[in-house]
Amino acid sequence: MFRRIYLDHAATTPVDSEVLEAMMPYLTNKFGNPSSIHYFGQETRGAMDKARHQVAQIINARPNEIVFTSGGTEANNLAIRGLLEANSKYGNHVITSAIEHPAVKSLCEHLEKNGYKVSYLPVYEDGIVRIEDVKNAIREDTVLISIMTANNEIGTLQPVDEIGQLVKELRAKGKKIWFHTDAVQAIGKIEVDVQKIGCDLLSMSAHKIYAPKGIGALFVGRGVRLQSQNLGGHQERERRGGTESVPLVIGFGKAAELALSRLNVQTTRVRELRDEFEKGVSDTIPDIVFNGNKLNRLPNISNISFHQIEGEGLLINLDMQGIAVSTGSACSSGSLEPSPVIRALGRDDELSRGAIRFSFGKDNSIDDLNYLMGVLPKAIENLRFLVKT
Repeated sequence: MFRRIYLDHAATTPVDSEVLEAMMPYLTNKFGNPSSIHYFGQETRGAMDKARHQVAQIINARPNEIVFTSGGTEANNLAIRGLLEANSKYGNHVITSAIEHPAVKSLCEHLEKNGYKVSYLPVYEDGIVRIEDVKNAIREDTVLISIMTANNEIGTLQPVDEIGQLVKELRAKGKKIWFHTDAVQAIGKIEVDVQKIGCDLLSMSAHKIYAPKGIGALFVGRGVRLQSQNLGGHQERERRGGTESVPLVIGFGKAAELALSRLNVQTTRVRELRDEFEKGVSDTIPDIVFNGNKLNRLPNISNISFHQIEGEGLLINLDMQGIAVSTGSACSSGSLEPSPVIRALGRDDELSRGAIRFSFGKDNSIDDLNYLMGVLPKAIENLRFLVKT
């Protein structure tokens, strides 16, 4: 029987009913501008303060270290551009990885056109940056290291704790250097603790944790100087001008609270579902390659390359049968080029084009998995038959 199954939670997630319920009063009668000093403004200001505490708690930060943004992309831009512009006297060299999200990679490419120097570290076949490469890339003019916590396509976890410790040691010796991590995919999937990581800046996005699109946040550690990228107001402690979207902030706060309370149970459940899926694929479909490190990765992402298959063709085939998956980052969809992330693992063009990301969520079930495994092997068989004929 035909059914619709959503397996693209790394792209976005549905809004949780409890999140929507928390937002509704601020879409209707609680409408005050949080910068106003009268009752209506202070009512929404108080609600925003609560949400700021909720978002801070999911990463073990202080509420005054949270800056609300329009999403992960703006958070990354504010972190990287803001840090570099505020600390330009210390250097103009940035270290990042070859598999960063377009929100970081495109920005770094733009910075290069404007006089900055950027080193792109390799990730090897397992999709993980080596701490030795980070150390070797540091120069006298290096001011920023930006390495993501978890990759959005293959889910691999980067050694952010080790990088944070390295930066701490360098600063103790007098080096002016800071560490930013894009944790958009990691929040709500694994424990993320800014104290443990030792990062100065950390980016988040609400729509990856069952909250609405259009809201995110940047953690800014104490003493970190940033140049604001949104001028025109004193909001967010002078770091992001513009009237805050109160309903979205409230939704983000509630989603963060729920994600933290459900973290252990949901992580275990989603990992078991994904592992069962991968076992089924291994048992029934030949000529496949799992991309990334199978152990050191997020619990919800499975990225598989299928020989003799065009990923776009398989995506469309599955969509016609009610199954939503992805060929990579939603922010680079529409590109006919092989995935840069898969290419960075050393895969050839065939395997890079034949890569599909299956990303599971809290509402997926064993029935969804059974339906998927009833469809996927036949779809692969049919597409390979067409290639041969």
